[in-house]
Amino acid sequence: MAEIDPELQRLRQASPVLDLTCNLLERVSVTPEDAGCQALIAQRLERAGFAIEPLRFGAVDNLWATHGSGAPVLVFLGHTDVVPTGPVEAWSSPPFEPTIRDGKLFARGAADMKSGVAAMVVALETFVREHPGHAGTLALLLTSDEEGAAVDGVRRVAQLFRERGQRIDACVVGEPSSKQRLGDLIRIGRRGSLTARLTVHGVQGHVAYPDKADNPIHRFAPALSELVATRWDEGNAAFPPTSFQVSNLTAGTGADNVIPGELRAVCNFRYGTASTAQSLRERTEAILKAHDLDFTIDWWLSGEPFLTADGPLRRATLAAIREHCGIEPEQSTGGGTSDGRFIAPLGAEVVELGVCNATIHKVDECVALDELVRLPLLYGAIAARLHESIA
Repeated sequence: MAEIDPELQRLRQASPVLDLTCNLLERVSVTPEDAGCQALIAQRLERAGFAIEPLRFGAVDNLWATHGSGAPVLVFLGHTDVVPTGPVEAWSSPPFEPTIRDGKLFARGAADMKSGVAAMVVALETFVREHPGHAGTLALLLTSDEEGAAVDGVRRVAQLFRERGQRIDACVVGEPSSKQRLGDLIRIGRRGSLTARLTVHGVQGHVAYPDKADNPIHRFAPALSELVATRWDEGNAAFPPTSFQVSNLTAGTGADNVIPGELRAVCNFRYGTASTAQSLRERTEAILKAHDLDFTIDWWLSGEPFLTADGPLRRATLAAIREHCGIEPEQSTGGGTSDGRFIAPLGAEVVELGVCNATIHKVDECVALDELVRLPLLYGAIAARLHESIA
């Protein structure tokens, strides 16, 4: 049993968002485990008048909680799973025992993104208490499959929503978007992610008799050079040019006198709206065929690019940041991917706003306490401004 920190206990009693964040951080919800996080949140929101619908697919827990009815539908989106801790002995304090040092809260998931989830819950509770008869629908969508395969989480829920005809007009994703201080950057879109798993087939043989073999490494080298040198597009005003990267390249039998029979490569495209997944697939395979390779290739589309145009959600988000942070945020489409890529195709405006991301996935992950306390105010202000626009 960990020794109770009286200062942390005092701060938790004074701050609902800190208390809930700590409750979530104490749960070992390494993806795809939820470890009871969503049940805890469901109980709170049910007491606040939300309709609760657990959605479990495979080993993944998802939660859909709604208040009100009809349009517009504003959804707050987050995840309760976290990445593994890495070497526990490298942490300054146990990764699943929330600890405060130097004005920061340390634990795995402190920034990515249990603080964001807790802030959403507190903001929703406050909003429906102050606006019990609000127009439209206010909702929370959580998954335990964001850090993992991302197959049975929001991807699967979005498929269910399409089948039901569930409308979503606006979605705030609580991913840690900020760079130096809370609110200095919001995501208004994301690049698409397309992965190729390539096998180049050759003929195994002895290195002393290359005429009796066909070396797939030698075969692939010129094609790889062309793939790396290719300018796939020029990007556009919203997105940078498409990026092509080789993340894995393996061949060989382990012996220094054997020509391998095959080479395996994993390549990834991060692309904006200047290209399509289909065009990138076709151009890649054309290059491979032009080099007369015997190959097989499997493609995995993790998500299409999306961009949220200037509209009610972006305007409400910018206004909330100006009010509570006193800054003008950068509006970016950079970074990796998020579960927003599954919600945007439903026709929703999507904006990502959360705490600073400097320590996410690292040892000694942390969130600044002053940012944690302000985050529910930001989320609540976004909901209030959207509500005012339709009232």
